Amino acid sequence: MSNIHEKRKGRAWYHWYSADDSPEEKRLIVKLDLLIIPYAVIAYWIKYIDQSNLNNAYVSGLREDLGFNGNQLVELNSMYVTGAVIGQIPFTFLFPMFPMNWTIPALETGWGIFTLLQYRTQSYSELMAYRFFVGLFEAAFFPGVHYVLGAWYRGDELGRRGGVFYVGQMLGTLTAGLIQSAASANLDGVNGLAGWRWMFIINALMTVPVAIAGVFIWPGTPARPNKLFLSDTELELAVSRLKDVKADTTEVVKESRFKLIKRIATDWKIYILTFWAILFWNSGSTSYGGYLLWLKSLKRFSTPKVNQLGTTAPALGIFYVLFVNFSSDLLWGPSGAIAFAHAWNFTAMVILATWKVPEAAKWFAFNSAYTQVAMSSVLYGWANDILRHNTAERSFIIVFMNLVAQSTTAWTGILAFPTKEGPRFLKGWTFCAVCSVVLVVFTYAVIGPLAKKLNREHANDSESVEEVVSEQSSAKAAEQITVLPQTQA
Repeated sequence: MSNIHEKRKGRAWYHWYSADDSPEEKRLIVKLDLLIIPYAVIAYWIKYIDQSNLNNAYVSGLREDLGFNGNQLVELNSMYVTGAVIGQIPFTFLFPMFPMNWTIPALETGWGIFTLLQYRTQSYSELMAYRFFVGLFEAAFFPGVHYVLGAWYRGDELGRRGGVFYVGQMLGTLTAGLIQSAASANLDGVNGLAGWRWMFIINALMTVPVAIAGVFIWPGTPARPNKLFLSDTELELAVSRLKDVKADTTEVVKESRFKLIKRIATDWKIYILTFWAILFWNSGSTSYGGYLLWLKSLKRFSTPKVNQLGTTAPALGIFYVLFVNFSSDLLWGPSGAIAFAHAWNFTAMVILATWKVPEAAKWFAFNSAYTQVAMSSVLYGWANDILRHNTAERSFIIVFMNLVAQSTTAWTGILAFPTKEGPRFLKGWTFCAVCSVVLVVFTYAVIGPLAKKLNREHANDSESVEEVVSEQSSAKAAEQITVLPQTQA
C-alpha cells in the first residue's frame, strides 16, 4: 500500500475515518466536507455547463444559423483551451496570496458574463472571442479547488473528496444536454431567439448566484480562512492534523519568486508530474463531441432527442467517478484506481478505433469514455500529497502541470479529432488508447517510486530535526544543572 494511505493501514475499506482520528477531528472533517464539497460540486457543475454547452448548441442549430463548416467546432474548442491555458499562468503564484473564497467566485462571475454574451453572437470570429474569455476566467477553477482540498485534507482523504467534487463535471455535461433539449423544444423562436441562444442566457443566470454564494460559504485555506463558519479552535485542529503528515500550512513564501522558479525549474519533479498530466489529458476523448456527432449521423433522432441521448455518457460517468475515487482511498490505492480506469478506457477506445463493430458495441464504447475522466481527482490528489511539504511549490506545480497538459490538447485535438472526419475519429481513438497504456506504465514505473522516495526523504529530515532539538534540549538541561549549584553557592 502507498504511503499516501499510511493512516488507513489496518482499516477496512468501508471505514470513513482513520483509526486514530479523534471525535473532535471527525466532527471537523464532517464540517469541512459540508463547507467545501457541496459548493465545489455545484460550482464545477455550473462551470461544465458553461464549458460543454457549445457542443450541444452546435448540433442544435448554431452550425446552420451561423454557416459553420469544416473544423470550426474543434477550432472553437481549441480557442477555449488557449484562454484556459493563458488564464492559469498568473495563478502559479497567486493562489497563496489571496483568500480563495474571493478568488474562485470572482473568476466564476467573469466566465458567467462571457457565457451570457454568447447568446448574441453573429459570426465565427465573435464566438471565438467569447470562448477565449470563458476559458480565461474558467482557467484557475480546477487547480484552485484541488489547491483548497490539499490545504485541508490528508493524502488518504483526498481521493473521496476529489471524486465527489468531480461529479460536478458529469452533472454539468449532462445538464447542458438537458437544458439545450428543453430550450430547443420550448423556447425556440421566443422573443425572436433560437433555442440554442436561450441556452447561453439560462446558463449565465445560473452562474452568477453560485459565485456570490461562494464568497460566504467556502472556508478558504487554513492560512487565509473564511471564519464565518469555522472557529479558532477548529482552525488550530485543522492545522495540527496536517502538521502530523509534514504538510506546509503557512502559505508563506520563504524565498524570492525568481529563486522559487529557478529551484522548481531545476527539480525533476515538475517535469515528471507534468508529463504524467499530459498523458492523462490526452487519453480523453469526451470534449470533441464524438458521441453527439455519431448520434446525429444516425439520422433517426430529433434535435431534442440527440441532446437527451447525449446525457447518458456523463450520467454513467457519475458512477465511474465515485467508484474510481472511493476505491482509490478505501480499496486499492491511487495506482490501482488509475490502472482500472484506463484499462476500461483503453477497451472503449479500441472498439471505437475498430469502428466496424455491432452498433451495441459503439453504444457501450461511447458510454464508457468517462472512465478516463473519472480518475482525474486521483491523479491531482496524489500530486497534492506528493507536494504537501511546501505550499508555494505545490501551488506552482499543480497549476503548471495542469496548464501545460491542457495546452497540449489545443493542438492534439485539431490533429487527432478534426471535425470533418467525425463521427469516426480513427486517429483520435487510437491516440487516446496509446496514451492510456503509457499512463498506466508511467504510474507504476515512475510516480509510485517517486512518492515513496520523497516520503522517505521527508521522514529522514524530520528525524534529523527532532534529533537536533533533542540534543539542544539536553544541552540546555545540562547547563542548568551546572549553573544551579554555583548560584546556590
